[in-house]
Amino acid sequence: MLIERLRAQPLFAGLDDETLAQLAAETTELEAPAGRVLIEFGAPGSGLFVLEEGKAVVDAPDAHVELAPGAVFGERALLGENIPRGARVRAQTDVRCLAIARPAMDKLCAEQPLINERLLAISSYDPT
Repeated sequence: MLIERLRAQPLFAGLDDETLAQLAAETTELEAPAGRVLIEFGAPGSGLFVLEEGKAVVDAPDAHVELAPGAVFGERALLGENIPRGARVRAQTDVRCLAIARPAMDKLCAEQPLINERLLAISSYDPT
């Protein structure tokens, strides 16, 4: 069940059933084969992903990072208005992700400030 899969993610831990149900209604599953680009560098931030199965690779100007199941990516572009994607992310193996669009995340962050704090911590975002 999608609600339980969201509940198992540290980002969403502690959310009540009603909030998780609303989030689940706005969440889609994305399956992609190895090699597919999931996020393109410089594109607008349209949402975030939670990697559930497989491995992905982040290629940023200053880093190359491998992601494993449980990783959240695409969150930095959601932490402000008109922030472009700062990295390219591609599937290293076949992957399955949960995809949550920006409007749903914006609403969740407005209603649950703790989620915004967790996103800031995950991204190591420096607003200055």
